[in-house]
Amino acid sequence: MPRAVREQQMLDAAVRTFGQRGYRPASMDEIAELAGVSKPLVYLYLNSKEELFTACIRRESAALAAAVRTAVDPGLPADRRLWQGLTAFFRHTSEHPDAWAVLHRQARTHGEPFAAEVAVLRDEIVALVTGLIGEAARETRGPGELAAREAAGLAQALVGAAESLAGWANDTPGVCAGETASTLMDFAWQGLGKLMQGERWSPSAR
Repeated sequence: MPRAVREQQMLDAAVRTFGQRGYRPASMDEIAELAGVSKPLVYLYLNSKEELFTACIRRESAALAAAVRTAVDPGLPADRRLWQGLTAFFRHTSEHPDAWAVLHRQARTHGEPFAAEVAVLRDEIVALVTGLIGEAARETRGPGELAAREAAGLAQALVGAAESLAGWANDTPGVCAGETASTLMDFAWQGLGKLMQGERWSPSAR
């Protein structure tokens, strides 16, 4: 079997094991057994448990980012593009729950260098959403023009909400990607729509 194919089998087994068991409890023995190879072969290909986990993070980060990027049609209005991106995000995380557990739960809770690997993915998605929010503000041509920092802050909030919602959706039977994306659009975009029109919340308004 070609090395690249064998390595993907090992990564598949590792993602499943790390996602379901956690990074520390997972053993190289069970990963090797699930992949159908010997433990020495896993070490030969990927050197250590840390390097294997890092390889899993990088592969799954690239897959999720690609799913979101390719789903967005640049010819559509910003809100439709955001909905497409969110739907792709939730579809991918629901279809690959072990990968999402690795990215969202395991990598972030075990410190460096794993958290830094996931931060690269998050920064890419935040940048995409920041651009969409900025474009939406420009499309309205209303009084709601946003400063770059404000758009970036809104994007951080939206991505954070999407991450939490993906975890909830994966733990809740019967929730589909379209429903989850619509929930977040109802929660966030409706409010953003008012913001684009210059309507801002203020404690002094009550």
